[in-house]
Amino acid sequence: MWTSELSIDFKKVTTFSSVRFGVNYVPSRKWWFCWNDFVEDEIARDLNAIAHMGADHIRVMLVWPFFQPNRRWVSEAHLDRLERLMELAAERKIDVCVTMLTGWLSGWAFRPTFDRPNDFYTATELHEPVELYFRKCAERLNRHANFLGFDLGNELNCCWKSASPTEGDAWTGRMLDLCEKLSPQAVHVNGVDHQPWFYPDTFSPEFLAKRQSIIALHCWIEFTGARRRGGAMDPVCTRLAPAMAALARAHAGDANKPVWLQEFGASADWMPAETIPSFLEAATTEAIRGGVNWITWWCSHDIRPEYEFSSLEYDLGLIDTENRLKPAGEAFKRLAAEWGGKPVPVAPQLDLPAPPSFVGPRAECEQATWAWLEQAQS
Repeated sequence: MWTSELSIDFKKVTTFSSVRFGVNYVPSRKWWFCWNDFVEDEIARDLNAIAHMGADHIRVMLVWPFFQPNRRWVSEAHLDRLERLMELAAERKIDVCVTMLTGWLSGWAFRPTFDRPNDFYTATELHEPVELYFRKCAERLNRHANFLGFDLGNELNCCWKSASPTEGDAWTGRMLDLCEKLSPQAVHVNGVDHQPWFYPDTFSPEFLAKRQSIIALHCWIEFTGARRRGGAMDPVCTRLAPAMAALARAHAGDANKPVWLQEFGASADWMPAETIPSFLEAATTEAIRGGVNWITWWCSHDIRPEYEFSSLEYDLGLIDTENRLKPAGEAFKRLAAEWGGKPVPVAPQLDLPAPPSFVGPRAECEQATWAWLEQAQS
């Protein structure tokens, strides 16, 4: 039983001067179905392996309809499980970013019973249940000094789209305001995928860049199209993250705006398995040299095949399903030991044009964005 009468010396996590290393946690035994079948020892073993690699933070996924089965009820049992995960992470000196409206995950869409898929960002009847959910989670999470902050949702624009970035921006602003009110000690982001940075898609790059205290970026070489422009070890792929960081900072109008490389990874569907550690090392090193502040690989653990995901999902982990470190995990461990906690290098001051404005068809906007990125990578 937990009590709210805890004395915690909260530290506001708004200093971004040191490099941080983390992983997007995917439980080794039951994927995120573990929220419904929670075995503490399994989670503890996973976190031991994550801590062994030198990770100082994890990003976890709350499957929204599991936690909030209807608009007026947030499951106390699931909140208890979340709190236990927070405690287990704290014992291992791991901070936790909690992703809320999930939503989109590993290629599946999890929708609440009261969803409004066609007008998610403007439906006022969603305000009350969503705010209840955030409030109930904040009440529990604020008891834990290792609560890093809320991510509004995992790649929200994959699950809920809007033809108007103005609507998506207004929703993001209202939700970040709510998070900052509920948990002012923490850092809150909107972890969208790459699309809003490449062409019009639900949110505007200017608002994302300016409103977040640290810009969350998802820099996948497959989904951005980088891999179609060169090999995994070519600059178009290894320098994707610093180029996207430069683009986001250009949209922010601040060459030193903090950037969180919140998702990047590699599948054996995209490159030989033996190349993945080299890719991880090259992409991470380039990101750090480009002034990226926080580095978070997707993902911690491989997924067991019985869950019937797309083939690319099974081997994205740094650790296998028996909690054995893979070669990519060894590379991560070496990088975390070398760079973790060190001062973030100053981002190179690149002589680049203003970021492209999204005028014209999607394909033209994407091409203009890639032309900009290629200048940043050269």
